[in-house]
Amino acid sequence: LPFPWQRLLDFEEDPRGQGARGHRRSVSRGSYQLQAQMNRAVYDERPPGALVPTSVAEASRAMAGDTTLSENYAFAGMHHIFDQHVDSAVPRLQFANDDKHLLACCSLDGTLSIMTLSTTPPSVKVVLKGHAGPVTDFAWSLSNDIIVSTSKDGTLRIWNTEDGRCIREVRDPEASELLCCTFQPMNNNLTVVNLCSVLQVGNTKHLLQVVNISTGKKVKGGSSKLTGRVLSMSFDAPGRILWAGDDRGSIFSFLFDMATGKLTKAKRLVVSEGSPICSISARSWISREARDPSLLINACVNKLLLYRVVDNEGTLQLKRSFPIKHASQPLHSIFCPLMSFRQGACVVTGSEDACVYFFDVERNTKAIVNKLQGHGGPVLDVSFNCDESLLASADSTGMVIIWRREQK
Repeated sequence: LPFPWQRLLDFEEDPRGQGARGHRRSVSRGSYQLQAQMNRAVYDERPPGALVPTSVAEASRAMAGDTTLSENYAFAGMHHIFDQHVDSAVPRLQFANDDKHLLACCSLDGTLSIMTLSTTPPSVKVVLKGHAGPVTDFAWSLSNDIIVSTSKDGTLRIWNTEDGRCIREVRDPEASELLCCTFQPMNNNLTVVNLCSVLQVGNTKHLLQVVNISTGKKVKGGSSKLTGRVLSMSFDAPGRILWAGDDRGSIFSFLFDMATGKLTKAKRLVVSEGSPICSISARSWISREARDPSLLINACVNKLLLYRVVDNEGTLQLKRSFPIKHASQPLHSIFCPLMSFRQGACVVTGSEDACVYFFDVERNTKAIVNKLQGHGGPVLDVSFNCDESLLASADSTGMVIIWRREQK
C-alpha cells in the first residue's frame, strides 16, 4: 500500500455519512484545515484504545508488524550497489509507486536509469538517453508508465518507462535551466516545472510553470514568479497546495485551481536568508502524536527541519529540527511511507558526512534511530519502497546503494 497519504479522504467509516468505502469525496473548502479536523474527528470517534484513525493506518500497521522503530529500521547491510553513473553525481532517486522492486535515478551525466531489484542480482532495466545536459530531477506518473525529467539543457522530457523512448520534448523558449518538477497528484496530465533564466544584464527571472504533458503546452495562468531559483517542490495530498523552495532560503505556498491549473501565490516563509531550500516533502499526518499535515525540509543550515501546516493557505510553523551535516550540498529527505500507529514516526535524510540518518520525530532526546554508513561522498537522496523492505540512497560520486531491512 504505497503513498497512503494520497488516499487520506477515503475513510473506512465516513464520519459525516457522505460516501461509501473506497469513494473519494471532493473537499472544496480549506483542504488542509478541514483535513486536519477530519483526522481528529475520526480519531476522537474511535473507542478508547483504538489509536488508528483510518483503514489506511491499520493496513500500514499490519505491514510494519508489532516492532519498535529501532527494530523496524534495522538493516542487515548492503543488498546491492549500482555504479553505472560513477564519477557523476546522482541527485535524485525514487521507487515507483506501489512497487517494491522498480527504482529510477537521474544523473548529472545526462541520463536516467530504471533498475529492477526483483532479479538476482538486481540489474539496470533501461537507460534513458537524450538530454544534452545534467538531469536535475524526475517524477514517476501515478501508473508508473511514464517518467518526466528536467535538465539544465532547458528541456522537459517525457519517457516511456518500458522501452526508454522519449515520447515528448518540451523546450523552454529561452533555453532556461530546469531544476525540478513534480506531478499534480490528482491529475497526472499536469506537471509543474520551474523555469529559471539568467539574463545577460545580470537580472534573473525565476518561474514556476504548469505544463500539460499531453500537449506540451504551458497552462494559462499556471505560472508565478519567485525571488530565487526554484530548487524543490511538493504538493499536499489533495493537490490543492503547492510549496516551492528557492536558493535564497524562502518557501512559497501556492493555491492550485483544480479546474484550470491556475497558480495563486499565498504565503512566504524565510527559513534562513541565503540558505537554499533543497528538499520539500509533504505528509498529511505522521503518527498518533502528530495528526496534522507536515512538511519536511532540507535547507543548508546543518539541520533537518520539520514544519506543521497550520492553515489552508500552507502557512508553516516549525515543530522541531534534527542536527545533520548540511552546509552546501543539495540533500533530500523523506517521510517513511508506512503510517503505523506504533510509538513514534520516522524520517530519513542524507547527509554531507556520507551517512544516512533515521530520526524519530517524536523523541525529544536521542532522536537518531539508525545510521547507515558505506557511501564515499555526501548522500544526496534517499527513497523507500512501498513496504519499507528496501531503502535506496544515492551520493555525489554517482553510487547508488540498496539496503535491505533486517527480517525478524
